[in-house]
Amino acid sequence: MAHIKLPEFEDMTPAIQEKARPILEKTGQLGEIFKLLAIDEKIYFATDSMIQKYLLDETTLSYDIKEAIALLISKENGCKMCVEVHKSIAKMLGLTEQRIDEILQGVDAIQTDEKEKKLLDFCIKASAKENYNAPKI
Repeated sequence: MAHIKLPEFEDMTPAIQEKARPILEKTGQLGEIFKLLAIDEKIYFATDSMIQKYLLDETTLSYDIKEAIALLISKENGCKMCVEVHKSIAKMLGLTEQRIDEILQGVDAIQTDEKEKKLLDFCIKASAKENYNAPKI
């Protein structure tokens, strides 16, 4: 079985280290996805740009709801690594451990209004794996 050696902080390029430093200061660790992306600077910055634009930039949706969507979909897809990444992002955005645990219990457990619960339910349904199947001709 082939394995990819993930770089540690000191093995990353200076530009990626600059991005990693605040994460290390806030969370004490770099996740495996961060390290995987850090293998190639072009891939890292393309992904970082997308995250900045859609997740971290101010939009109509609050950071709380955007991270709730990401956490719920990651959990629904059974991706423990993605759940951990989004837990770290949620903490960096100011969500408490209690709020994160509440979100991970599912839509019904989340303290929010019915409109937001409907949005969260829709996002989970829209991201379901069966929605990615190509139609049979």
